[in-house]
Amino acid sequence: MRAFPRVLFDEAHSESWTIRRELAETMNPAHPDDNSYARAAGLLRGLGHTATAHVEGPITPAVLHGHDVFVVAHPSAERWERTTGFGSPVFPVEELDAIESYVADGGGLIVLAECEQEKYGSNLDELLARFGIGVEHTTVQDPRNAYREVATWVLGVPGEDEGVLTGAARACFYRAGTLTAPDGASVLFSTSPTADPAGRPLAVAVRHGLGRVVVFADSDLFGDDSLDDLDHRRLWGNVVTWAARLPQAGAGGAERAPEARDLFASLKSVVEELRPLQAKDGSIIGDRDRAVGLISAIVEHLVRLAPYFPQDADYHAAVIADLSKWVEQGLGVPDFLDSLNAFHPDERREDGLEHLVVFPMYTQNGNPDRHIEAVWIRVIWPDWLAELERSRYDNPMFVPIAFEDFTAGYDTNSAVLFPETVAVRQTPARFSWGGIFADREAARFRAVSRAAADTLKLDLPPDAARLLASQELAQDTFVLWDLIHDRTHSHGDLPFDPFMIKQRMPYWLYSLEELRCDLTAFGEAVKLEAEGVPHARYVQIAVLFDRMFRFPITGDRVRNYDGLGGQLLFAYLHKVDIVRWTDNRLSVDWSRLAGGVADLRAEVEKLYRDGIDRSKLAHWLAAHELVAAYVEPHPASVWRQGIGALPVEGFPKAVVDAVLPDEFPLSMFFEALRRKLTDVIDSTKGIRA
Repeated sequence: MRAFPRVLFDEAHSESWTIRRELAETMNPAHPDDNSYARAAGLLRGLGHTATAHVEGPITPAVLHGHDVFVVAHPSAERWERTTGFGSPVFPVEELDAIESYVADGGGLIVLAECEQEKYGSNLDELLARFGIGVEHTTVQDPRNAYREVATWVLGVPGEDEGVLTGAARACFYRAGTLTAPDGASVLFSTSPTADPAGRPLAVAVRHGLGRVVVFADSDLFGDDSLDDLDHRRLWGNVVTWAARLPQAGAGGAERAPEARDLFASLKSVVEELRPLQAKDGSIIGDRDRAVGLISAIVEHLVRLAPYFPQDADYHAAVIADLSKWVEQGLGVPDFLDSLNAFHPDERREDGLEHLVVFPMYTQNGNPDRHIEAVWIRVIWPDWLAELERSRYDNPMFVPIAFEDFTAGYDTNSAVLFPETVAVRQTPARFSWGGIFADREAARFRAVSRAAADTLKLDLPPDAARLLASQELAQDTFVLWDLIHDRTHSHGDLPFDPFMIKQRMPYWLYSLEELRCDLTAFGEAVKLEAEGVPHARYVQIAVLFDRMFRFPITGDRVRNYDGLGGQLLFAYLHKVDIVRWTDNRLSVDWSRLAGGVADLRAEVEKLYRDGIDRSKLAHWLAAHELVAAYVEPHPASVWRQGIGALPVEGFPKAVVDAVLPDEFPLSMFFEALRRKLTDVIDSTKGIRA
């Protein structure tokens, strides 16, 4: 799967472990679990990683190329261990050079050593010395801190790296040696004060050049018969994810001929010349002769670009006809109903399929005027997502997209392409699609969340750090989140029209609806993670960070319903001590997070279910009370005083007008965060992935 690490296990140097179960059964017929890392490899595949074995030949730059993590698991002479039987346990100097260069260039290296390391006939000491790490020839004993009362099965004392050790603070080292670590290394686990030797590193993590190295003084932790002990599964996933090469920017869509790029750049220039001649409703109020010439140029560019988008042939013909009709009818308010009815990206959701879209339209959270816009888009529809939509989250109108290029209306905060924004003579019988720019939303999320985590000194788990580092991973994550969120608007106990467009009601109803959909997406992601869907864990992180960090401090404070939803989520999690702000540092109790989100979701869903039997005003008041239980209303709020303070006549207008523009102001925490992140928020306007 794209954006996930590719892990290569070395099995060509007489390693004591193999990821091939059938080989382990040959190596050790009586107890293959003692030589099998098959389950560890399977765990990685369940996380979306690729896990393969290098089974013969030297380690060269060509072998390492294309892999993000290289694993060396206890090479040994056959006198001491049952091994893969391939090659020597000694790495020649040219192989050591290749591995060191690989790490310096950004690759990850995981080495699993052993107790009494010197006797095994390998040269792991030479390999690890390249990174300042040593393996001490000893066997740790610790009867007072032992697992299952076996003195040599020592329980490691976790270090202070809360990121790598998220959910993985318990580990047993079965007959382990100890390590020496360079300055600046992170000691993940060490022996206890009662151990012999005491207070020595058992697992260390270091950075080397652009890459990362993790070393364990025992190789049994992640074997088939130990992987389920304590927190070993989570530790293994964390360590591999942390060590993996940070992903590079995705390749994006298919390579287009330079002529297509040049033609679109020229089309943009023509559209930008037309923009000042258009009124708010799209009609021409400037030089009409000049406008006719520019519209003719737009048609010419469409004709020349159309062959690059054969799937849009009927639509482009309709656009050209609508442009011509606009001129013929005197350049009044444009009417592109016919071309809108001809555009159906929902009918061919294919990963990488591109469309050239030209409409007079406003852009939500962008340009409020119905000006001609041109946008080159690419559909994001990987196979795994298509299967989830087909089998589980049916949403035929959902079209996730990415930008290839766009005109000025999208050089804004707009991240959607909706048919209802197009200038038409009458509303279509139905809207059959809705496009969401997952690439822009992902890029904003990454920029703001990184800045927030740095500002708040939040230790990021490895998967969260990777999500913020990878545009491609974040983009696919947002597509899954959006699929479930969008679908949820029409599912569940709904006391009112969930889309609430043009309805007069207090804005916190919008807040709760958007938050309900996000809490549902979070809950579904918890289920999907348990079922082995790799992106599901990342959806949970994205919902948490985007709602808590970006939404509350983005936009103005006039009925900011998305902002209020984020305030509510943060306040709830803070109140139940899942999120903590102490000593100017934010922390998250990740083990309790899913349960806390589920509890808040249950409160919102109970409000909805009870609302079916309430009057509209009673429901509005109940919703205000739910929000106010966690987010303090403005001291001057009429609504917080209850029904007796609200106007009796003029419902609903009078009671809606009684809502303050900022009914639920930002807390002091968010006011401080907004001041620190204002520049980052501003920089995400018109952001490109």
